[in-house]
Amino acid sequence: MFIIGLTGSIGMGKSTAAARLQALGINVFDADAEVHRIYDGPILHLIEATFPGTITNGKVDRAKLATALSTNPGGFKTLELMVHPLVRQGARAFLQAEHARGVALAALEFPLLFETRADQSVDATLVVSTDPVTQRNRVLMRPGMTLEKFNTLLARQMPDEEKRRRAHFVVDTSGPVTDTHAQIDQVLTDLRGRAGAAYARSWEN
Repeated sequence: MFIIGLTGSIGMGKSTAAARLQALGINVFDADAEVHRIYDGPILHLIEATFPGTITNGKVDRAKLATALSTNPGGFKTLELMVHPLVRQGARAFLQAEHARGVALAALEFPLLFETRADQSVDATLVVSTDPVTQRNRVLMRPGMTLEKFNTLLARQMPDEEKRRRAHFVVDTSGPVTDTHAQIDQVLTDLRGRAGAAYARSWEN
C-alpha cells in the first residue's frame, strides 16, 4: 500500500483535493475531523482542566478555546502534546483497516504534516498551494474569521514556499476546480503501481 500525505497551509484547497481523491476511490484520513472527535471525547475533561471555561454543553467551544490559546503563549504546544498522539493513533487504525482491505493507495490529510514530521511516515507528499491574495480572500470568507485570526493561524504554519520545496508533488489550486482535479489525476497516474514502504516502516505495528 502506497501512502500519500496531503497537506497545505490554511485556505490552500486541501478539502478540494481530498474530495477529488475520494471521488477516485482513495480513502482519506482527515486529521482535522479526528481532532474534533478527540476534543469531544477522549480529552474533553483534560482540556477543561487545562483551559478552564472552554467547555459548553459538554463539548469544546472552539471559539472559547481559541481565545484561551491566544492569551497563553505555551497553550498551543500544550494542546498539541495532548492531541497529536491520539491523532496518530487514529491514523494508524485507518491505515491498518485500509491495508486489510488490500487497497493500493491511501491518503492522510494532515494540515501540519511537515510541522509534526509526519511526512517521514508517508511515501509521497502532495502540497496544495495558491497565491497569498487568493489564500487570504478564501480564508476571510469563512464565518467568524478575521484578519487577526488568519495571521495567527498562518504564523503557526510552515511557510508555503518551504512546503512546496519539500513536496514530492505540488498542486496549484489558483484556477478552476477542474484544473485542480486534472493535476491530482496526473499525480495519481504517476503514482499508480508504485510500491510503498511507509506502512511497514511506520504504521503496521
